[in-house]
Amino acid sequence: MNTQTPLITLTDSAVEKIRSMMAKEGKEGYALRFGLTTGGCAGLSYEMKFQKTPYENDIVFDQKGLTVIVNQESVEFIKGVEVDYIDTLRESGFKYKNPNAKSSCGCGTSFS
Repeated sequence: MNTQTPLITLTDSAVEKIRSMMAKEGKEGYALRFGLTTGGCAGLSYEMKFQKTPYENDIVFDQKGLTVIVNQESVEFIKGVEVDYIDTLRESGFKYKNPNAKSSCGCGTSFS
């Protein structure tokens, strides 16, 4: 299923880091799969990985020239999430702002 409205928003710095990681891993032309896994301090954790082609029931959309794949089961939990990449002296990594999260943990990658 293709959709025009992105389920998640990637900031410019997140897209830049994802493209850099794709190049480093030899995965240019792949899509970014964004979803959830059970686990983490608060119950659910964000998962990002590279995938060549979507599965039949996946939602596929374009975000700043990057193809993003989301599975149907994750939609209600991730709709409206903003993914940013921070690189400072104190911290570096992906940061998630999720309007659907009731609570999150200190690590910032897990929520419920």
